[in-house]
Amino acid sequence: MNDLASQPIAEDVLSARDFARLSAFVTDMSGIKMPSNKTTMLSGRLRRRLRATGHATLGDYCAWLFDDDGLAVEAEHLLNAVTTNKTDFFREPGHFDFLTRTLLPVLAAERRPRLRLWSAGCSTGAEPYTLAMLLDAYMQDRGGPAFDILATDIDTEVLGIARRGIFPRAAVDPVPPALRQRYILQATAPDREEVRIVPALRQAISFGRLNLMDDHYPVGVPMDMIFCRNVLIYFDRPTQERVVRRLLDTLQPGGHLFLGHSESLADLDLPLELVGNTIFRKR
Repeated sequence: MNDLASQPIAEDVLSARDFARLSAFVTDMSGIKMPSNKTTMLSGRLRRRLRATGHATLGDYCAWLFDDDGLAVEAEHLLNAVTTNKTDFFREPGHFDFLTRTLLPVLAAERRPRLRLWSAGCSTGAEPYTLAMLLDAYMQDRGGPAFDILATDIDTEVLGIARRGIFPRAAVDPVPPALRQRYILQATAPDREEVRIVPALRQAISFGRLNLMDDHYPVGVPMDMIFCRNVLIYFDRPTQERVVRRLLDTLQPGGHLFLGHSESLADLDLPLELVGNTIFRKR
């Protein structure tokens, strides 16, 4: 006789119909592609929303979303759950070498009083904090221009982490020791394996929610540099082109756009010239 109590319970997985409805919504709202081979991944990410919303199964959750107007209150949490948030300090370091060795000396020689930078898709903040360390060190040590950094993401949960500026100690291992000593505070309690970015850098960055699927990016005065790295890889080609064109609307002529090393604009007719590895200058 089989002992039913000892049998593993089948893991709740989205039905084909529910996956199709969810993937269509996610792509429409965020641009993120959701092919059918992502069913298991999406199911896993949404299971944590069941307890939060009081639903027993993913089927019940999806019925509430799409049949009972649950999206009116759940859309932001749903997008937070499915967003990929891979980020590291000094990720793709060649870009930061170009910034400090090539670009900042030119801008300093032009006697720019202030630079504006945008980290689009900033996740938990490693990229804008990396930029802030380099810009502040250059300004303090070599008399370079002052700066403001705008950091945006569609995910409100990661923006909360970024604003706090608290990270596991191991997360800042890629930061060069001199910058780590200068800009990162160690926890006073030895058992707390975390660090915090110094207040001056946290104050130099404005964090806010922005959806790159929007028709217009209300970022204010045009930017001198835009870092939108490893974001376009989640979009199809037409969406990539639309996003880049809107980014360029917010970039000064002569300003620089930094993309991820796996991203390419090769077949797109854009007013850009390649000046480095996935570094572009707006004509």
